[in-house]
Amino acid sequence: MATITSGATIPVAAPFNTSPAYSGTFIPTIWSSKLNAKFYTASTFAAIANTNWEGEISGMGDKVVINQIPDIAISTYTPGAGLNYQVPTPSTIELQIDQGKYYAFQVNDLLSMQSQPKLLDVFSNDAGMQMKVSVDSECLFATFTGAAAANQGATAGVKSLSFNLGTVAAPVNISGATAAVSTITALAAVLDEQNIPETDRFLLVDPVTRQVLMNSNLQQAYLTGDSQSILRNGKIGMIDRFDVYVTNNLPRGESGGTTWTSGDGSQTKAALATHAQKNRVIIAGHKSAITFASQFTKTETVRNPSDFGDYVRGINVYGRKVVKDGALALAIVY
Repeated sequence: MATITSGATIPVAAPFNTSPAYSGTFIPTIWSSKLNAKFYTASTFAAIANTNWEGEISGMGDKVVINQIPDIAISTYTPGAGLNYQVPTPSTIELQIDQGKYYAFQVNDLLSMQSQPKLLDVFSNDAGMQMKVSVDSECLFATFTGAAAANQGATAGVKSLSFNLGTVAAPVNISGATAAVSTITALAAVLDEQNIPETDRFLLVDPVTRQVLMNSNLQQAYLTGDSQSILRNGKIGMIDRFDVYVTNNLPRGESGGTTWTSGDGSQTKAALATHAQKNRVIIAGHKSAITFASQFTKTETVRNPSDFGDYVRGINVYGRKVVKDGALALAIVY
């Protein structure tokens, strides 16, 4: 009996015939040992929030009780008048671990055998990256309006009331570099009026705002960074004491409206035009403003009882809260 090899041309005439007749070539399917690279939206929330009270999180429903340092009263001393002693009573804030996100997927044994990469590891890594983006987007959306009233609006500044940081109805036009830089320095001044420390300040901008800034003289004068930070969490440098991060996860808002949507990196130009979501935000603050606690409480692999393959699933529980609204500032721009 003749042997037919893969890729060989199969003759349909003498010296042998086939029944039924064959023609053309047989081309085997080749499974590549490489996977196409995938790109992810930079996750920034974990970089700008503090995790001082993360502790041990066992599951949804846990809470972390945070003690606030009370204000100690300062009194004028009068000789012979005696002293009045204050009894400091710390107030508390509860950080609820009430948010949870999960992933669950199946890896078929046949698919794993036909592909050289360890698909379970590859898919788990992708799930972890997608989890960061999802949590980042939800946390920024939940906290971006948490700034103190004196740190936002057309008359921002707890002492001067002199900084225009924009409103939903009248956002600040930062299409020019001068206006963009002026808005950022105004955010810094607003934090200065709240006596916020100069170290550990952050600034979150979207790619459009970054492009405006990079076209200004700040590109050489004030923007510095290292080759790793931007790959890790979107950090692009420093401006006026701010560590600057660029992210696609900032919320978008209606022009002249009150509707905002979370920015998960999937918004398209067509979708934005349809929903008139053209207002953007710049968020500035100090790392003490927001607390964040997160943990993958369960990751497990189980065999599929009805097929040859594995089920992989994992859950991440977390909580986020603005604990110092005076250390957070917001600008609404377009």
